[in-house]
Amino acid sequence: MEQLMRMLSREVAAINLAQYEQTGNVPHAPTLSAAQSFDFSEVNMPWFPRKIADLDQAQKVLMYGLELDADHPGFKDPIYRKRREQFADIANNYRHGQPIPRIQYTQVEIKTWGVVFRELHQLYLKHACNEYLDNWPKLVKYCGYREDNIPQLQDVSVFLKRMTGFQLRPVAGYLSPRDFLAGLAFRVFHCTQYIRHSSDPFYTPEPDCCHELLGHMPLLANPSFAQFSQELGLASLGASDEDIDKLATLYFFTVEFGLCKQDGILRVYGAGLLSSVAELRHAVSTPEKTFRFEPDVTCKQECIITSFQNAYYYTDSIEEAKEKMRAFANQIQRPFGLRYNPYTQSVEVLTDAQKITALVSELRGDLCIVSNALKKIYEQDDTVDVERITSLLTQGIDLPQDLSSSESDDNDKSPNVEGPQRNMENNRENEDQFRPDLNVLTRQR
Repeated sequence: MEQLMRMLSREVAAINLAQYEQTGNVPHAPTLSAAQSFDFSEVNMPWFPRKIADLDQAQKVLMYGLELDADHPGFKDPIYRKRREQFADIANNYRHGQPIPRIQYTQVEIKTWGVVFRELHQLYLKHACNEYLDNWPKLVKYCGYREDNIPQLQDVSVFLKRMTGFQLRPVAGYLSPRDFLAGLAFRVFHCTQYIRHSSDPFYTPEPDCCHELLGHMPLLANPSFAQFSQELGLASLGASDEDIDKLATLYFFTVEFGLCKQDGILRVYGAGLLSSVAELRHAVSTPEKTFRFEPDVTCKQECIITSFQNAYYYTDSIEEAKEKMRAFANQIQRPFGLRYNPYTQSVEVLTDAQKITALVSELRGDLCIVSNALKKIYEQDDTVDVERITSLLTQGIDLPQDLSSSESDDNDKSPNVEGPQRNMENNRENEDQFRPDLNVLTRQR
């Protein structure tokens, strides 16, 4: 009850009653503040978004937005600058849960889009990865991807939500790495609505809707790639500035400029390449600048914004990039674990055994579903690679080798750990109950 009273007090204190006095309208409750976003039991923890609505408070634009630098192609164009202000107002006033405002694009903007669309479309079949090509026809069918039409973010967001759970929110310009990565943790992609200046359709010093819609969207509709993006985002929450810089660099050289081998040749999955005619051609024609992706090495590479990269990185598959990034993220030092809850669209901080136990209980239900489904499939098709599936499950449980022995030692020293030790034994029994079902299938092969 005391905790509830504190929560209510903070909610009431946060509401601006001056709005009611001036307009007569009851103001909406604001998005949770930093303090309110935490469990009250958690102290000395850095702030990061805990619910998807908290992204309203994580909108730090680093480049452009209302202002344009002197070297920007549109700097001397008052009409373009005014147009950019309109897009910035839309993004800055947007709040989670609202539909993304639709844009009436001008003929100049549509023509610029068409020039970029036409040139890139001719390169995709030869150079884009299979995952990209698989989703391109769907975007054409459901989102209006055409040379003479700029897709609306709301339509694309609805499509992505149905495909992978990702959704879009408008942004005024180049978002800070921390805020951008935080969005990915909630399967939210910050997306610009403005388009590059018409004087140079094949160059932009910042992300625009050509880059977002042509480069990112086809792969965000791929479940595996969507998971890859979200895991990068989750790894960033509560991380140090140094680790954020490393994660942002790795994002840059994978999601933006990554390549992978398919059918023995290098294919492109990086959005920065898939939205740039010149750099796409450059990247696939300079093998001397292409190196195998190793996170510990790649995170030290310089990210170049205004010209071609000095190096590009590849893996044998997108899955390999995901696994390497997962291993790298596990090295990030945080005194807590995180888990995304898709039902509440919130991030849960795993700080005690009780929360871990609740999570394991949920996972056990999913594992039972996997086990039962696998047995039924195997009855119809005995060529199913059960060993690979069990291997994936085993790899997913990456506990330290000395965990059980250390707990046993603690048990000898103190009677107060009898409960946790019993829980560990029960967990092993549960694991053994699940494992034989799969092992039987393996032996039958």
